[in-house]
Formats: sequence, C-alpha cells, structure tokens
Amino acid sequence: MQFDEFIGKVQHRARLASRGEAERVTRAVLETLAERLAGGEAKDLAAQLPMIVKDYILEYPHAGEGRHMSLKEFYERVAERLHAPMPEAAFWARAVMSVVQEAVSAGELDDVKHQLGPDYAPLFEWEGPR
Repeated sequence: MQFDEFIGKVQHRARLASRGEAERVTRAVLETLAERLAGGEAKDLAAQLPMIVKDYILEYPHAGEGRHMSLKEFYERVAERLHAPMPEAAFWARAVMSVVQEAVSAGELDDVKHQLGPDYAPLFEWEGPR
C-alpha cells in the first residue's frame, strides 16, 4: 500500500475533512502505538508501512519504550495529542488501525496484538466503512 492510498483510507474511514487531518490523526495514533510497543516491535511494524507513515514511528523518540497503558489510557493519549474528545479519538484510532491491518502482514499484526494483549482487542475491531 502506498502513502496516498493509506491516508485516503484513513480520511474516508475516520470521516475527516482533509488529508492533512488524516495525516495528523495517523501520526498521533501511530506515535502512541509506538510508545506502547516494546523492543524492536515498533520498528518491525514500521518496516511494513508506506514511506512517510513509517517515519511517524521511526522518527518518534519514544518508540519501543513499552510504556504500560490500558486501552483507555491509549485512547486518552491519542485524544490529548489531537486536542479532541476521547470518543472521537477512539473512533479515529480504530479507523487508523483498520488501515494498518490491511497494510501489514498477518504475522506482523499477530506480533503487535500479542504484545498489546487481549485488552486491546477493541482497537482492532472496525465496523465502519471500508
């Protein structure tokens, strides 16, 4: 998947007004995810993402820290980054992750889910438009 397609899908699924907004939301979600993942998992995930999108992870100084946070705390951090209400941030996070699921291999996705644990399952549930 190429960058334009990735961001276009995020914009559509998250119902965002502009590509710039879709990029901002994608960055906030992936930086938060990168901060939550430990060791080399953030880099492994980034390796399968389109150019520019992968940089949201690779250039983030706290990637791979393995910061422990509940799913609620994850959504709250995304909301803080975007200066948005938590329900919107949670919706956007799921939209971004639905696109990530299409962009990376099943094995990589399994590795990410395994590291996050079962409490994060709702992050990977998407029932909105494709």
